[in-house]
Amino acid sequence: MINITLPTPDVTIFKQDNPQESNIYGFTQFHLITRELGGFFMFYNDKDELLFVGKARKIRPRIKKHFEDSVSPMKKHRDEVHKIEVYVVESAVDRDIYETYAINEFRAKYNEDKVYYK
Repeated sequence: MINITLPTPDVTIFKQDNPQESNIYGFTQFHLITRELGGFFMFYNDKDELLFVGKARKIRPRIKKHFEDSVSPMKKHRDEVHKIEVYVVESAVDRDIYETYAINEFRAKYNEDKVYYK
């Protein structure tokens, strides 16, 4: 059996109540997330339940698309996201492994692809 351990998140941002600055669904700290590097990310609700796991070659633009896109699996659930954890992982293979592992091990609520536990 293969043992997989998730790395420590490189960045964690939280939704702000009544943010004074420009925001996307209450998140004001997107500037902390790398714009150029690849990795994977995890969306959590206010009860720390995993909602969604995704990966990208460029993390910040991909996360933002989940809050703007009309085809995102998160489009009906954007208001639920309270915390975003970001993991910088440059290897495409490693990103895919971590994403699939996190979806299935922690039973991400809104991931539809790569689900093997049903």
